[in-house]
This record gives sequence, C-alpha cells and structure tokens, in this order.
Amino acid sequence: MFGMADMDPTGGLWNWAASSSLSEERVHSALAGALERSVVPLGPEPAGGAMLCDVYHVGGDFPTLIDVYLAPEDLAEATAASAVAVRLEVEIILPDDTLDPTRYVLARPDGSLGLVHVDEVETDDGPERRNVRSCDGGPTGCERPAA
Repeated sequence: MFGMADMDPTGGLWNWAASSSLSEERVHSALAGALERSVVPLGPEPAGGAMLCDVYHVGGDFPTLIDVYLAPEDLAEATAASAVAVRLEVEIILPDDTLDPTRYVLARPDGSLGLVHVDEVETDDGPERRNVRSCDGGPTGCERPAA
C-alpha cells in the first residue's frame, strides 16, 4: 500500500523523522524491542546481525532524525515504523513511493498509517520538516491546496 516504505530498494536503509526530541538510547531500545534485533550506534559493522542506528536532532516539527542501517529487508519499513511509533508514543514520518518530495507515510502512536504532506527545508544540521497535513487523495493521488 505504501510502496517504497513497504519494500526498501536500498538494501536495508531507513530514514525516519520523529515528532519529539528523543534520546539515542530511547530510539535504540524501541527499535530493538519492536524488531527483536540488537541495535548499536553508527560505527564499525556490528556482529551477529545487529542494526546500526544514527540519531540526531534538527529543528522543525519532527526534530529527531533516525537513520537505520542494515535494516531487515524481509520486513516492510512502514510496519517497522508503526511498531516503533507505538513504543515511542510519537508520530514518525518516512518516505513514500511517489516522486512527490513533500509526501510521506505517517506512522501514528496508535499503530495506524496514513499519507501526509510535509514542508521540508534543508539546513546545515539536516532537513527540517513542518506543516504536516493530510494527503487529500485527489485525482492524481495528491492535490496541493491553492495558495
């Protein structure tokens, strides 16, 4: 249903953003619990099938950026994000399968998934995302409101 978020073509790389400022330890714990795999900070390749996870902070409505390396390729990314959102009790956004750079999958703390649009501005610290709004599902799948 969510294309790119369902099957990651990059071989185990996920890029998410969370709607709260979260510590690296809390994110690692939620990932490990949700996926039943070891999670370690970014560094040398881990042993035993552990995932690497980099957590850093920017401004905006989704201030915690979460990059997961060596993510399981047999698990839908949106499913994983949903499970982590539930554990963290925050919203998480991840890329969808369209070429629209403003459209994302939103994983909510209740486990549900939806499509949204988000304004993004690139900063020296990383992308800041603001102004989340529902995807209205117009004739092309997404319609931007008239300015």
